[in-house]
Amino acid sequence: MARNLWTKDEMILVLNLYLKIPFGKMHAGNIDVIKTAHLIGRTPDAVAFRLVNYASCDPQLKKRGISGMSHGGKKCEKYWNEFVEDPEKLIYESERILAKYEGTSIENKFEKELRDIPSEIIGDTKIRQIKTRINQNVFRQIILANYDCKCALSGIDIPELLVASHIIPWSENTKERLNPENGICLSSLYDKAFDQGLIGFNNSYKVLFSERLSKNIGKDYYNKYFLPIYGKSLAETKKYRINPLFLEWHRDCIFNK
Repeated sequence: MARNLWTKDEMILVLNLYLKIPFGKMHAGNIDVIKTAHLIGRTPDAVAFRLVNYASCDPQLKKRGISGMSHGGKKCEKYWNEFVEDPEKLIYESERILAKYEGTSIENKFEKELRDIPSEIIGDTKIRQIKTRINQNVFRQIILANYDCKCALSGIDIPELLVASHIIPWSENTKERLNPENGICLSSLYDKAFDQGLIGFNNSYKVLFSERLSKNIGKDYYNKYFLPIYGKSLAETKKYRINPLFLEWHRDCIFNK
């Protein structure tokens, strides 16, 4: 009897799932694992096994002393390396494949994210914008999952109020755009304060206040919304740790400017 070999599309779909869920949830009972297994016609156990294969390729987990399961991981290593080489390409391709398996198109699946692209934009320019919007959406999913869908400072867990904040902005560094080490889950208020350099973080992940923010000491909104986070540490991540070099870049280029 011929072995039911994994296809390229199946391998990419499981990598897509791997990026979106914490290590501790890579088990056959996870509803997302079950859903992926159903889509590709595999058992939840088989999908969970592939997930921990991918974990063995992930240097972030190795830094934490988590080795995953290397047996059978050579096949995963090929696709992991493709992701490292060009994450924008592979993430977009994985979402296109996922939409196909779900019986829809990527444009229909991300209709909300794409609806404000001007109709006069066509051709390669439109394709680039579509890819950017979709990749940003997936980055958001990865970052929110990394913080258990809670603001890393306030604990707010309403998804509509959460932002996947880039430490080094999307426009500043192409290579790190989709790097989970370059993201923090923050509520809209703290995301805006971080983006505008009103707050920053030291290499111990504790909040720093800019001079512009500190001069508002005593005001009601300062006491209510900012004083409680002064010197506070970011919540522990579930899988990907923040790169301190990115925080240093933010302090040098955006914070207190």
